[in-house]
Amino acid sequence: MDSRFPHKLFYRIGEVSEITGIKPHILRYWEAEFSALRPRKNRAGQRIYERRDVELVLEIKKLLYEQRYTISGAKKFLARQHKQVPKKPALAKTPGDISAALKLCRQELRGLLALLERHENGRKAGLRTEC
Repeated sequence: MDSRFPHKLFYRIGEVSEITGIKPHILRYWEAEFSALRPRKNRAGQRIYERRDVELVLEIKKLLYEQRYTISGAKKFLARQHKQVPKKPALAKTPGDISAALKLCRQELRGLLALLERHENGRKAGLRTEC
């Protein structure tokens, strides 16, 4: 990693441009071309890049400018590389995912509540219960 790369949680597009040497309009274009490059936007609509986004921009830059890949070739290369890396469980992003996550949480909470109720009932009856 470049020594000019400050360790921060978030970077604005201007900072990413300075770090990577890629102009902001090119970064916006790459967002449209590379599905993995999706910086979040804050309430004001400004792009907020995370460290992994900046690292991806540097990787795309290397593929395009140093290794002379075409955009199509770089996409294929990144897709192959992405398939080889084991995926971490993704956070729920769609309403269906959120609904499923909430159902699971609800089930877990009901199970905990039942366990606590059994424990409380056992204490009232003078039984020794352990959680």
